[in-house]
Amino acid sequence: MSYVSNREIAAMSAEARDARLLELQEELLQLRAEKSLGGTPASIGAYKATRRSIARLKTHMNNN
Repeated sequence: MSYVSNREIAAMSAEARDARLLELQEELLQLRAEKSLGGTPASIGAYKATRRSIARLKTHMNNN
């Protein structure tokens, strides 16, 4: 699951946010590898949703 809402982020502890950020970055790495090898991703919107979720997490972490 690549989408993380602002409400979910606010409810997470700092450790959970760090862990989720690492998980999303690994998922993005896999999606980029799939894309570079010429394969079609399983979900077209997964790449965009993952990038946005990472940005949402980083923004929340920098504000607090």
